[in-house]
Amino acid sequence: MSELLNDSIKQVEESKNHVIFTRIKKIIFNLKQLLGIVIFLLIWEVVSRAGIIDSNFLPPFSVVIKTFFQMLISGELITNIVVSLKRSLAGFGLGLAIAIPLGLIIGSFRKIEFYIDPLLQLFRQTSTLALLPVFMLFFGIGEISKVAIVFWGVWSAILLNTINGVKGVEPILIKSAKSMGASQFTIFRKVILPSAFPSIITGIRLSATSAILVLIAAEMMGASSGLGYLLYDTQIKYQIPKMYAAIITMSLIGIIVNYIIVAFEKRITRWK
Repeated sequence: MSELLNDSIKQVEESKNHVIFTRIKKIIFNLKQLLGIVIFLLIWEVVSRAGIIDSNFLPPFSVVIKTFFQMLISGELITNIVVSLKRSLAGFGLGLAIAIPLGLIIGSFRKIEFYIDPLLQLFRQTSTLALLPVFMLFFGIGEISKVAIVFWGVWSAILLNTINGVKGVEPILIKSAKSMGASQFTIFRKVILPSAFPSIITGIRLSATSAILVLIAAEMMGASSGLGYLLYDTQIKYQIPKMYAAIITMSLIGIIVNYIIVAFEKRITRWK
């Protein structure tokens, strides 16, 4: 009996050690992935400090990061981040609300796709920023034009990936569901939507990045607040460390948004 108990304790300890070892390996792997970024930042610091590149044009990274935290503490950065995120989320949310249902409908009915696809391709190839003057003409230079330009920048990737996701559903799955007496709504909910979901998520990831990039460009061309305005304003005033701090902020937001969507995808698609 005691031997059995000792074996059980040993197995539990081995299991714990394995979990700890796995976590350590994962941490080391993640640190290795960051090595390239660390080397890049060190090179940035050295070339600026050594005068290889004029520090007026490229301040040392340490100066930029110090400025970043100063702007963060003063609230200057937070205020502009909040403004930009509100605009991005509004346009992005509108794009999701329209593109996903529309994509599900178009992907489910081939005749509709046949007639509407050329128009979609035409709209998709039209540069988003080229349409900014049009949006400003119709909606003015206020918030609506910013939301509209973000919407236009995100809808195509979401819509086309949704259509492709629906079209990519295995016909045998639909036939099997029909043979078991499933209704059209049940087939759509249990077969089509789960199968199309990975493709939809891909469209959302691409569009989330586009939403931020398009908005930044729009804010640089016509806004009095937001990260794009901050970037343009600091460049005009020759506040170079602040300019780089704004650029770093944009990069960090893009990375965070991407990781949030990836985490959401992994959580939702555990069944894969």
